[in-house]
Amino acid sequence: MGFSVNTNASAFLALQNLHKTNRDLARTQTRINTGLKVSSAKDDAATYAIAQKLRGDVAGLGAVSNSLKRAGSSLDVAIAAAEAVSDLLIEMKEKAVAAKDSGLDTASRQSLSRDFAQLRDQITSIIENAEFNGVNAVKANGRDISAITDPTASKSLNIAAQDLSLGGANVSISAGQTIDTVAFASLAVDQLTTAIDNVNASLSTLGAGAKRLEIQQSFVAKLSDTIEIGIGNLVDADLAKEAANLQALQVKQQLGLQALSIANQSPSAILTLFR
Repeated sequence: MGFSVNTNASAFLALQNLHKTNRDLARTQTRINTGLKVSSAKDDAATYAIAQKLRGDVAGLGAVSNSLKRAGSSLDVAIAAAEAVSDLLIEMKEKAVAAKDSGLDTASRQSLSRDFAQLRDQITSIIENAEFNGVNAVKANGRDISAITDPTASKSLNIAAQDLSLGGANVSISAGQTIDTVAFASLAVDQLTTAIDNVNASLSTLGAGAKRLEIQQSFVAKLSDTIEIGIGNLVDADLAKEAANLQALQVKQQLGLQALSIANQSPSAILTLFR
């Protein structure tokens, strides 16, 4: 092509190459700043959509983990209450067995009955206060302990409530029961023997539920970590590679600027033809 002061093809080409270098440099700098090779749909629409779906799954698993933790805390409170009730029932049985002794004098039996009543009332106090986040799983008509187990909240894990209140299905000792006579003490011994077995069975149920929650919590944590690693494999930038690219692109940018400067000086060469 001949010389022209209207059209400088070399400058246009140099400018196009410089624009491309600047775009590549901006993309590399964004990857270094964000640590992501796909940070928006403009970078790679398909990969970005997949990553967003997986991020939604991770967020859902976070809610599942919180639900399991709340259920675990409610269950811990229920187990602590059941263990305390079991211990109190054992102490009450000791008092009742002692009061059953026909050779015991009246004053001693009444003293044992007062101790029995204190332990009996303590059970009621424990049951009424065994609540976490509005859930009491050991009182009469208590709430089952429940937690969601998947990101869509379509499945759940449930641990049945255990009625450990006085006069309930598992503890037949009544709220006003005493052992101030041999007959009352004898009745209490039989009731307490059954109650201890029932409470221990309830403890077994609650303990098994706690183990299930623990296993599910561990699985959810591992699943969440695995998905996050998968997201990283899709969208994370190789920073060592990007650092090398940055150095190369900076050099190309400087060379492009130099080439554009040279190309812009070409039309001035026409002036020598008129000297």
